[in-house]
Amino acid sequence: MTAADTQIERRLEQLHVWGPYALLGVGAVLSGVAADLMDGPTEWYTAGSLVAAAIVLQLWWHATRHRRADRGRTPSRAGTAYYVVRWAIAFVLTWINPFFAFYAAAGYMDADELIPGRWRRLGLFASVITVAGAQVGGLPVRSIAQWLGFAGLLVVNFGLQAFVAHITEQEEQRSRERAETIEALQQALDENAALHTQLLLQAREAGVADERRRLAAEIHDTLAQGLTGIIAQLQVVANAPDDSTAREHASRAMDLARHSLGEARRSVHNLAPVALENAGLPEALKKTVAEWGERTGVRAEFTVTGRAEQLHEEVAATLLRIVQEALSNAARHAAATRVGVTLSFLGDEVILDIRDDGVGFAPTAVREHTPAGGFGLAGMRARAERIAGSLTVESEPGHGTALSARVPLVRHDQ
Repeated sequence: MTAADTQIERRLEQLHVWGPYALLGVGAVLSGVAADLMDGPTEWYTAGSLVAAAIVLQLWWHATRHRRADRGRTPSRAGTAYYVVRWAIAFVLTWINPFFAFYAAAGYMDADELIPGRWRRLGLFASVITVAGAQVGGLPVRSIAQWLGFAGLLVVNFGLQAFVAHITEQEEQRSRERAETIEALQQALDENAALHTQLLLQAREAGVADERRRLAAEIHDTLAQGLTGIIAQLQVVANAPDDSTAREHASRAMDLARHSLGEARRSVHNLAPVALENAGLPEALKKTVAEWGERTGVRAEFTVTGRAEQLHEEVAATLLRIVQEALSNAARHAAATRVGVTLSFLGDEVILDIRDDGVGFAPTAVREHTPAGGFGLAGMRARAERIAGSLTVESEPGHGTALSARVPLVRHDQ
């Protein structure tokens, strides 16, 4: 509730507390001025007693309002009884002197807060009878002209009060609906906040898991392959027939060690592979394929089709890692004599094809991820899917293997 709403509520509360006192005082003063409207001391005594009774009734009603504080200004049986007794006192006072109709008009102010439901209109009608009687010159009504005037005033007054009551009820209904809507929105906001917190926690956990998978794949694609190459070169050194051959392969082993160290550092910092540091993807793939062929002695060819584009770092790194893993698998398992790598730029996607003439395998019989730590096809497929791509495998025992990775073409500046 705003400060303005609080101020309005405070003023309404003051009106309901002091309004009946003020109206009773106005009626008593005007009745005293128009003393000729009261006949004899009996009516004076009766009026005085009723004024005192009205004051006592108001004092009692407002003295007990703290008991109703939890309900606010809500219709109740006690409120209805208070309204009826007050109306009776006002009716008798108005009968004695029409100016006491001011006190009867207090019924217009709080009928909606004292009388429940359909009885509210009856309470308003009772107050209208008293006020209309005073407006035609006082009660009782005697002449036909007074009766006609009384009937007309009764209709007009009740029509106006019923219209105001209807508007008030509609406004109260809208207020309740707004309050319910605000409560529902607040509940929705609380639920959204809880869901947001839960999603943040899940995203954090997913991010940690994804980072672990990334580092595991990076280590597999860099350190593991590099160490495999180093071991292969050192084995040649151990069996070299002369010092020249041993030095050549020892130099290759050192180069692989330096390259693997650089890859490890960049993997930890989530940077691009070393091969992409100063070159685009086509140049990096060409160099990677050439070095792999030289190291393994397998004939390796690289081809680019379409107009080459400068790819986003993540796309380029993903495709390079897929080629590295495919070549590593070919060196370990394929026993191939020829490997071909093709990078195709086709409009809005990039296609990477790796083919070999090795021993092949049955794709349905291959476990794509083994507990021993190999990532293989599963790792390549996960890399492609991470950037909204896909990986397909075609192979048959004795007829080689073909891998095809399709990923969206995302340019460097996008």
